[in-house]
Amino acid sequence: MDGTGRPGDPGWHGTTILCVRKEGKVAMAGDGQVSLGQTVVKANARKVRRIGGGAVLAGFAGATADAFTLLERLEAKLERFPGQLERACVELAKDWRTDRYLRRLEAMMAVADKGRSFVVTGNGDVLEPEDGIIGIGSGGNYALAAARALIDRDDMDAEALVRRAMAIAGEICVYTNDRLTVETL
Repeated sequence: MDGTGRPGDPGWHGTTILCVRKEGKVAMAGDGQVSLGQTVVKANARKVRRIGGGAVLAGFAGATADAFTLLERLEAKLERFPGQLERACVELAKDWRTDRYLRRLEAMMAVADKGRSFVVTGNGDVLEPEDGIIGIGSGGNYALAAARALIDRDDMDAEALVRRAMAIAGEICVYTNDRLTVETL
C-alpha cells in the first residue's frame, strides 16, 4: 500500500490548500503540484476556485475528478440555498455520506465566504476552525502551522500571510510547489 489505502494504487499526491481569515478578509491559496509517486506530473494545477457566483472560495485536495464532482455538487447546493454556505456544506456532506456513488469519492474541501470557513469531508464532517485558519492536503499541516505562527504579524494581510505560509510549506513538503493560485474575498 502507498498511503492511499488501496493496494496497487499509484499514489497521487501533491496538494496544499490554505485558507486564512484576518481583519475581515479571507484568502485561500493552493499550490500547483500534482505528483504520481516520486514524479511531478503537473506543476501548475488550479486547485482553488471561486464558485457560487464568485462569493465562495473553494479549494480541494484528493483525487481531481472526485474533487470536481464535489465542486459541482456544492455549486448546486449553493444555488438551492443562496447565501447559506453552512447549509449548502451540510447538505453536501449528507449526500456525500449517504449516496453510494459519492461515498467512494476521495477528496476533501476547504470552502469560505465573507463570513465563515469550513472543511468538508467524506465522513460527513463540516468543520469550522475556531481560529479561521484551514490547511488541507499533503502539505496542509505545514501551511497551517506556518499560518498560525504568522497570524499576529501586523505587517501581513490575509493574502500576504497565505503566500508566506505556503512558501514555508513548500520549503518543507516535497509535494508542495511555489506555483500558487490565490483568491481573496
